[in-house]
Amino acid sequence: MSHSKTAAELAAHVNGQLTGAGDTPIERVADLENAVAGEIAYVDNEKFFDLASNSDASCLLVPEGVAAKLGQNHPATIEVAHPKLAFSLIAEILHPPLRREPAIHETAVVATTADVALSAYLGPHVCVGEYARIGVNTRIEAGTVLGANVTIGADCVLHPNVVLYDGVSIGNGVILHAGVCIGADGFGYVRDRMGYYKFPQIGTVVIEDEVEIGAHTCIDRAALGRTRIGRGTKLDNMVHVGHNCDIGERVVIAAQTGISGSVTIEDDAVIGGQVGFGDHTRVQKGAIIGSKAGILPGKIVRPGVWWGIPVQPLDEYKRMNAHLGRLPQMRQEIKELKKALEEVRARLPQK
Repeated sequence: MSHSKTAAELAAHVNGQLTGAGDTPIERVADLENAVAGEIAYVDNEKFFDLASNSDASCLLVPEGVAAKLGQNHPATIEVAHPKLAFSLIAEILHPPLRREPAIHETAVVATTADVALSAYLGPHVCVGEYARIGVNTRIEAGTVLGANVTIGADCVLHPNVVLYDGVSIGNGVILHAGVCIGADGFGYVRDRMGYYKFPQIGTVVIEDEVEIGAHTCIDRAALGRTRIGRGTKLDNMVHVGHNCDIGERVVIAAQTGISGSVTIEDDAVIGGQVGFGDHTRVQKGAIIGSKAGILPGKIVRPGVWWGIPVQPLDEYKRMNAHLGRLPQMRQEIKELKKALEEVRARLPQK
């Protein structure tokens, strides 16, 4: 479903400079290569300017000062400081998220003590536990299970088969994709002579406002205290967050990253895919960790770009990789040096 706007309306929405016909109707967003009439695309890299010049899009979002370089092949062009960001803002209004009419499906099971806002939607086979609270305009899709004393704020979307264990707290504007599990017991055991004894897992999980969590991501409850995901943070699919972690605001974490217990990740950090965190590590604000990096327990990762196993500053990682790439050559050189040394020794007078 799309909502048509004129190019002038879209330019005003993103504070852009319009060139061309402001009354050009725009119905959809599209990628630059496949855009057709009625669609808007963006270009933010000079290497795609030729492609943009020949695009069939009705409107293009381009960097400031670029419209004149692309010629008059399009009915409208909008210059903005950040075309990709403007494209995202426009997509929100041309393709607004699904809105469901307030309802509780006949197959949903809702505890009599639960407090469900009149404007909320509960889909088929949703289960809501005792004393749970669900905020206004929140949408909960099929098969989702909310435990006792769960709190969900306003304007949230829980996709199918999300599971929130008892006592979990979700803020406003949160999106949880299919299969997300929040509040399972942390991996905490104490060794005795007979094996492993479970350490209490009686804390909670707090998800702050405007967080988005990808499909099949798991966030464990704290052993004692809380596990926290800060405001505006985005987690990709299949991320694991261990017990008692504190993840700050506006952090982004890519898929298949595993975070051990009691890890702190400060505001605005960027974590690549498949990164492995040992327990009690700290990632400071401004740090960027590349994919497949490994962080040893207790490590402090300071601002800057880091990579490798064990994790190290990017420049050091590049130098090490360069050396590793020369290992076959170095091995051959050492063999030749050893052979030359043996020949020299053979010519020396014997004692």
